[in-house]
Amino acid sequence: MEEKTAIKRIEELRDLINYHNRRYYQLDDPEISDPEYDHLMRELIALENQYAGHIDINASPTQRVGAAPLEKFDSVPHLSPMLSLANAFSEEEILSFNERIKRLLDTQEDVSYVVEPKLDGIGVNLVYEKGILKSGSTRGDGAIGEDITQNLRTIHAIPLKMKSAPAIAGAIPDLIEIRGEVYIGTDAFKELNGQRIADGNNPFANPRNAAAGSLRQLDSRITAKRPLAIFCYAMGFADPDLSGFRTHWEFLQALAVWGFPVNPHIRRAENTEECIAYHREMTARRETLPYEIDGTVIKVDSIDIRSRLGTVSRSPRWAIACKFAATQAITTIEDIVIQVGRTGVLTPVAEMKPVRIAGVMVSRATLHNQDEINKKSIHIGDTVIVQRAGDVIPEIVRTIGTSAESSESLFRIPDTCPVCGSRVIRLKDEAAHRCINIDCPAQIRENIKHFVSRGGMDIEGLGEKLISQMFEHGIISDPADLYYLTKDGLANLERMGDVSARNLLSSLEKSKTPPLEKFIFALGIRHTGEHVSKVLARRFGTLDNIVNASEEDLLPVKEIGPEIAGSITTFFREPSNLRTLEKLKKAGVKPVESHTVSGGLSGKTFVLTGTLQKFSRNRAKEIIESLGGNVSSSVTKSTDYVVVGTSPGSKLDKARRLDILVLDEEEFLEITGQGTENQKSGGNLL
Repeated sequence: MEEKTAIKRIEELRDLINYHNRRYYQLDDPEISDPEYDHLMRELIALENQYAGHIDINASPTQRVGAAPLEKFDSVPHLSPMLSLANAFSEEEILSFNERIKRLLDTQEDVSYVVEPKLDGIGVNLVYEKGILKSGSTRGDGAIGEDITQNLRTIHAIPLKMKSAPAIAGAIPDLIEIRGEVYIGTDAFKELNGQRIADGNNPFANPRNAAAGSLRQLDSRITAKRPLAIFCYAMGFADPDLSGFRTHWEFLQALAVWGFPVNPHIRRAENTEECIAYHREMTARRETLPYEIDGTVIKVDSIDIRSRLGTVSRSPRWAIACKFAATQAITTIEDIVIQVGRTGVLTPVAEMKPVRIAGVMVSRATLHNQDEINKKSIHIGDTVIVQRAGDVIPEIVRTIGTSAESSESLFRIPDTCPVCGSRVIRLKDEAAHRCINIDCPAQIRENIKHFVSRGGMDIEGLGEKLISQMFEHGIISDPADLYYLTKDGLANLERMGDVSARNLLSSLEKSKTPPLEKFIFALGIRHTGEHVSKVLARRFGTLDNIVNASEEDLLPVKEIGPEIAGSITTFFREPSNLRTLEKLKKAGVKPVESHTVSGGLSGKTFVLTGTLQKFSRNRAKEIIESLGGNVSSSVTKSTDYVVVGTSPGSKLDKARRLDILVLDEEEFLEITGQGTENQKSGGNLL
């Protein structure tokens, strides 16, 4: 692959993976299967390794976990990162993982492991000060999570006060992070759904979605009524450092003594053969367990070896998640329909004879694009193997028979849009077919859905059904029309009483002053996701500056290449888009200006290590970024400064080996203009 093509593909993969991260981590509504996601991530990792100069620590999903926290909850920084795990999909990959560890350690001796069931739940971080639960948060993006303390306090299995155990590692530490997985058991889930149906509510799709939705309730009284449980499995930050533990197994015993629930099926494994045997055993037992698991986890037991192995950008080298094979069933394709998305992409969807897979009735599966249809030789009427990959998203694995009733030829995506009748094209180097009509009703409807989404204007009460209903009644035809709605105009809609109408109009009014980056994202500019929207807001400050920016103005901005710059300028040259912006302005929608970033730290990369006494890590990061700098979690040759607090770890040693400038807290205050003199003169106080 030529470098120019590779760079373009890297950007496409980043945008695509970031989008799916948001669907999975924030909205609990994934659109693709785990294997599809893993395939995209592996492709991106391979390309970034090949073209190392294009790795971006602030933009690439390979450098982070998940997605940013939802704004309806306060954000809370983790004291140490909540990393993701690399995946294995076969026994051969488990063996390769073991060989890689032995190679890194330069040894031929067997390594001991701890093996665990991989619960299909929601990862959380619990912070205890002097043994008292002080806060709890979601994983978030791995560095910053959502503060859900009040909801987590409703889970009876979580100790509000750690049990004293002075014989373990000396005593309970003054400050410690405990990591766990919140879940709902299968029997409790069935009972919960039964009650919801009896009450006239829609049932939850699966236990994971139910757990995620329960933890994200704004009213903790609702959470308290949900049958949430937890298993704890790891430690994050600890002060003082729990150096008394030699192994992870010892720490797990301490967790149980401290009062935390630890999964009873966790055990030690002396070598990879025992790890593989455990994975086979859990594969056979998964249906009999009282909760859902989607694999097993293998972790190096020795704390010292873990420290020597270290981490890569988004995962530790000393652990791996071993996924189960997807659950499959056989059914028949009864029809193939076309869905038109907000960017005009036509997506073929198979409508199948309903079949139960892993406890869920499945009747639809995306076929992605024409290439996928050709590859799998799909006809209407075919008998196919369908699976819920990762036990979540249905996908067709392959056809196993073409009956006499099957269509004679492969299904073909039509040359005209099924919604508006306009011409459909397929651009060079793209797998997607697109409707070229920007006024296509399907695109407009999807654009409105995107506009009101949580990442955009975040308008509560505007769900998909209500938007479709308003669109079909001719009440709205573009996003700006939402701000001209009236109580009388809403009166004829289904289930829209006085209270619902007042609440909706109130939500619209509250949304009129969004942060600039959320407004830019809401516009749905192609190639301009949440991260690029934030970059634009920080660089240009106001909407007018972004609207009037030329490609020459955009290209010098880090992370904006020719394709993104062209997409942005094309969007703001389109007369219909400018008319929509003017309508929004007249309706009183005014994005809040962003502080532009400039300063002496532009382009400089910092790493923070140890416990900072004068300020929090989150505050230090805010200062660095406000002056144009970047913060990384790992020390590399491209690191400019390492800021050191008390009890620094191996990052300080690596900084010295690489001859990187090390700053103590006073020196950091001085270099960022936050020192004593600045404070006395009314500067930015820490």
